[in-house]
Amino acid sequence: MKQPEYLKKGDKIAIVATARKISYEEIEAAIKKYKEWGLNVVLGDNIFKQENQFAGIDEVRVMDFQQMLDDVTVKAIICARGGYGTVRIIDKLDFSNFIKNPKWIVGYSDVTVLHSHIFNNFKIETLHACMPIDFPVDGSDTESIISLKKALFGEKISYSFRTEKLSRKGSTQGVLIGGNLSVLYSLLCSNSDIDCTGKILFIEDLDEYLYHIDRMMKALKRAGKLDNLAGLIVGGMSKMRDNDIPFGKTAYEIIKETVSEYNYPVCFGFSAGHIPINNALFLGREISLSVDDNESNVVFSYHKPDESKKQAKRIFNNFLFLLLGFSILYLIYYIILHLVLK
Repeated sequence: MKQPEYLKKGDKIAIVATARKISYEEIEAAIKKYKEWGLNVVLGDNIFKQENQFAGIDEVRVMDFQQMLDDVTVKAIICARGGYGTVRIIDKLDFSNFIKNPKWIVGYSDVTVLHSHIFNNFKIETLHACMPIDFPVDGSDTESIISLKKALFGEKISYSFRTEKLSRKGSTQGVLIGGNLSVLYSLLCSNSDIDCTGKILFIEDLDEYLYHIDRMMKALKRAGKLDNLAGLIVGGMSKMRDNDIPFGKTAYEIIKETVSEYNYPVCFGFSAGHIPINNALFLGREISLSVDDNESNVVFSYHKPDESKKQAKRIFNNFLFLLLGFSILYLIYYIILHLVLK
């Protein structure tokens, strides 16, 4: 896996809208907060365009995202909000420059399209975290925002929380993948579909009928996505809906039933998704997951790519210095041998 460089003060970040339309007023608090962090904020040229529910027609959303992918001075692309629409533009994007110069792609919900596509095709880490639409207008630092800042600026990330009664105990390690369940379901059999073998899958969802949660989980199971997981983490399943004739199970109970035949750890109640505390998650990064009777823990592996790059640069510079030294010695030897001794 490739890891983009963490942010530092003075870095440039971009806000774009890949799905539902957005207004300046809805992202103003986020812009102010990013600037407080010492970041320079640029906006997509077409971010405030409107085409029915979308942030402009597909072509202008492609144009904005492509511009930020290609701009090497932009160190992170933050999606303004979710909704629906990212899947309409994903196949029109050229990631060639992004592969050469990885940067953080940040968001959740509909942004799962980007997370999954980038992981499946390029093996570059992305960040599942809160978006500008989520920043409170009073400028307060919510737990979600604090979590996002820690992740972007390279602090060590780990979470400990009370174990939900439906969870299945155990310990495991693996690369974290996933996102919004509805979006993952919609990506099955596409070029953005993820390989779950040996991975720890995270899922969350919002405003779905319970029977549809069951349908999606059964689809993932039939597609073999749940057979060989290293573990499963279930985040918020918020504002679930039911029919007049009740389905008879909660979303958590549906998920537990679907994976009941497997032996890997299952962690319910992780605070991420469409809920007040949306903790930042590095997708594509190795994590350790432990679930016991009382406490569950999610711990991300940690290293700074900039340090490894600095070390590589030092080694390269030392090599050049030695090469130059040998060249000078050889030149002196040549002069003595062919000029002085003659």
